[in-house]
Amino acid sequence: MVKNFCRGRDLAIVRRRNDAGVGMSFEAIRPYTDEEVPVVLDALARDERLARTAASFVAPLLSRWFGPPIRAWVAFRIRRLLRPVRSVGEFQQLLARAFAWLVEETTDGFTYSGVEVLDPKMRYLFVSNHSDIALDSAFLNYALHLAGHPTTRIAFGDNLLSTGYAAEIMRLNKGFVVNRSAKAGKAAFAAMLETSQFIRHSIESGESVWIAQREGRAKDGCDRTDAAIVKMFTLAYRKEVDDLSEVVARLGIVPVAISYEYDPCDMAKAKELAVKAAGGTYEKEPGEDLRSVTTGVLGQKGRVHLHVGAPLSGTFADPEAVAAEIDRQIVAGFKLFPSHLWAAAREGVAGVAAPSSVPRMRRRVDACPPALRDTLLLQYANPVRQAQARPTVDSPSARAL
Repeated sequence: MVKNFCRGRDLAIVRRRNDAGVGMSFEAIRPYTDEEVPVVLDALARDERLARTAASFVAPLLSRWFGPPIRAWVAFRIRRLLRPVRSVGEFQQLLARAFAWLVEETTDGFTYSGVEVLDPKMRYLFVSNHSDIALDSAFLNYALHLAGHPTTRIAFGDNLLSTGYAAEIMRLNKGFVVNRSAKAGKAAFAAMLETSQFIRHSIESGESVWIAQREGRAKDGCDRTDAAIVKMFTLAYRKEVDDLSEVVARLGIVPVAISYEYDPCDMAKAKELAVKAAGGTYEKEPGEDLRSVTTGVLGQKGRVHLHVGAPLSGTFADPEAVAAEIDRQIVAGFKLFPSHLWAAAREGVAGVAAPSSVPRMRRRVDACPPALRDTLLLQYANPVRQAQARPTVDSPSARAL
């Protein structure tokens, strides 16, 4: 029996069936099905935190001075938007319209490249760098949607289950849960095996999958694939396929690079990095994951570029070799903005000249407490260091919205 955040509302009735070919062993992690959508949306429409967050974005001044009536009006609008939605596909169409508006309001433009070389009849395992909790996969799915490709299932950590409405939206948006709470022993292996099996099941049943190249966001700007992620991919095949290269080919692994001119969460990341650099242990505050989600989604990001690489092919000796190829393509496809180059010049990266005009980046650094400025600059400078350390390849021309 599974419950969602709906104040104890029981979903056992709608979860009795083995929908969409998903085995019952995936009950605790799978995305919501069409049958479950009305129940979950009914709860979302009454979630006070969702209404408060939406009100603070669409009417920041009014919600500050006239909070209760503005939140009530926003909640009414949310209920009207959600009332006719009865399937995952309809919910994603609603999200696509909302995301187009979000791109208009929170970015200075979104461009993408490489999507046009994908085969719309194929299904892929997209492995991307990870800067934002919710948006990295969202921008990929938006680019796929614009190009006429099916959207992906989205892997997200079980730590986000405590975010309430954010986690519910993710599961409605084809998100599935990765159990990261189990850190060692049989429980950890069982969690990795379940994730691996679900990814394999998804690919073989016609669903592409997005997953980050490592656990957690790269808060220092260094995008590196964890070979343990690649090892996890292979677990579902361990009893029938000995050749790693064949597993890679079956999964259709495609590296994805996403770059933001400005990271709305950079100050929070700088604080965490500074604590760790001083030898301390960073402890998340209650509700910090939800704040990170909303800050990333609603904050100003400048320009955003996403590049889809080529499906991995050839011979791979070990998971480290697979991780290295994913890294090579991500670094090659990562777009360096003036904010990155300016930070790299400030950090003394050899051969980098500071752009002449980056007033927004200057203001960002000036507003940062002096004790955090080095760790803030590090996040923007490290992608330049990585680009210098790896050979680049030509990428397809970018498409702009």
